[in-house]
Amino acid sequence: MVEMVDQIQNRSVEREHMVAFQVARRGVTDKRVLDAMRQVPREAFVCAGMEEFAYEDSPLPIAAGQTISQPYIVAVMIEAAQIKPGDRVLDVGTGSGYAAAVLSRLAGKVFSVERHRDLADSARRVLEKLRYANVEVRHGDGTLGRPDAAPFDAILVAAGGPEVPEALRRQLKIGGRLIIPIGELGGTQELVKVVRDGEDRFHEEDLGAVMFVPLIGAGGWGSPGWMRHRRSQSRCRNPMIRRSVRCLIASPRRASCCWARRPTAPRSSTAPERRSPAD
Repeated sequence: MVEMVDQIQNRSVEREHMVAFQVARRGVTDKRVLDAMRQVPREAFVCAGMEEFAYEDSPLPIAAGQTISQPYIVAVMIEAAQIKPGDRVLDVGTGSGYAAAVLSRLAGKVFSVERHRDLADSARRVLEKLRYANVEVRHGDGTLGRPDAAPFDAILVAAGGPEVPEALRRQLKIGGRLIIPIGELGGTQELVKVVRDGEDRFHEEDLGAVMFVPLIGAGGWGSPGWMRHRRSQSRCRNPMIRRSVRCLIASPRRASCCWARRPTAPRSSTAPERRSPAD
């Protein structure tokens, strides 16, 4: 534990540089989010031997063929979720545990779900070593959420699905915010913010184009009809993004980047707006 504390203190200058140049300079302005990013040692969440790259402006590989997301993407999603002190937050796709750690500095309680047991166990150990006691990590299908802990003030999903899982929508409090990438397999996704306005009323905002690993589970790409949906994937019009998409298809475990784009106007609905691939 003493060794880990020493390492954290030694990398504080790199963390400050990451926040200033990779996050704040690109438009993330929420002071609480920036402060939380300064507090959490990203090097504690990367694979052994990758610590020197912890503060680079890119995703990094972790166990189970997954990745720890680019710091900027983590900050954008958390800022969009508008986390307040005391909030109950669901984190879908624990991965390394880094995003859950940042959320823990902002929220009252974080419930994190990871489908890879090894990743869930590893993240739990790191979070315990860092004494982030308000994070609970569970192994399971994150697309089903945590009905036993719902409702949530905010839900963040770190993988791209074909639609917003209905189980997650229904686990939002009234006024709750859900941040999730939505789009085709083998293509770019839209980072979508869903706000629950009433018992059966929601509205959505598009936050920009992103690229994430697939959301696997009953409410994601593990749902019926997903192979048919994959075969009918659309062609991206942006040449730069299309080249990146081809890279992701060739190596789908290399994860999230973001292409900023002006958000569109919010959309209101009284029922899910996106159709299931099985429809």
